[in-house]
Parts: sequence; structure tokens; C-alpha cells
Amino acid sequence: MRALAAIALVLWATAACADWRGDVQSATLVGEGDFSVFGFKLYRAQMWSERVPVDFDERFALHIIYARGIKRERFVDAGISEIKRLASVPIPADTLARWRADMLQAFVDVGPGDQLSAVYLPDKGVRFYAGDRMTGEFDDPAFARAFFGIWLDPSTRAPTLRRQLLGTAQ
Repeated sequence: MRALAAIALVLWATAACADWRGDVQSATLVGEGDFSVFGFKLYRAQMWSERVPVDFDERFALHIIYARGIKRERFVDAGISEIKRLASVPIPADTLARWRADMLQAFVDVGPGDQLSAVYLPDKGVRFYAGDRMTGEFDDPAFARAFFGIWLDPSTRAPTLRRQLLGTAQ
């Protein structure tokens, strides 16, 4: 009986901590902005962090609220394409294949109003959420940096959104 109670407690605690906000409890909203393509808003992104300026020495979260439906395969294709474009040196094919598989596991199809979040775990990796449900955790610091670089790298395709997320937009 005691073992069943312990298992129930672990399952309850896991479910209670599954929300991405639990990973960055003292974080505040640093900045937010919309991402649009050809005038069509795709999503609103928010950066949550305990520290400003945001850096890769502390936990932070990228939270996205979608305005349109997007298939997970499209997310993955676009993400891998951007990671490759932003890389300072070519990324080995086997590494890209592993990252692609991780992204396919963690991402879900979204519709208007759906929310996806990613939490950066310093020196560890990244944790992904769909709504309040954790969909994947990957212990790969290089993947985490490359993934968040899509938004935070100075060479991002969305420099205005980057400044908004980092709280440096005028």
C-alpha cells in the first residue's frame, strides 16, 4: 500500500510540474512580438527569463501562441533549415538527423490559439511543451543553442522579433 501511495505521489508531482512555467518560476516577461510572413501573422512569441539581458547562462523560456494552423513536419523542416543556415560550420548529417528526430518527437500540429513552449536548460539542453504537457526533453546543449538561435542569433531572419524578445526594441 505504501508503494502505491509513493507511485501516486510521484505521478501527481510529475503532472503538477509539467507546466513550462514551473521550469522558470521566477521568470518575468522580457519581451514579445509577432511573427508574420507576407502580412499573415503566424504567431506571437514571448521570452520569459529571470535575468535581463537573456543569455545562455540562465534558464529562459520561449512561449509561442499560434494564430494559424501549422503541421509539425513544417516546423521541423523550417527549424532544421534555419539551424543549418545559422551554423558557423557545417553540422554533420548524423547530428542533423538526430535533431530532426528529436524535433519530430517533441513538436505537434497546431491550430489557432494553440501554445508551444521551449525551456532552455543551461549546460544540459532543452525541454519542450505543447500547452501544459511536456512533449520532450533532450540533453544536448548544442541542439538547445542551435534551436534557440533560430530566434536569438544576431543573423536570425526576424531581427525585429529578436529585439522585441530580448526587450531591446525601441
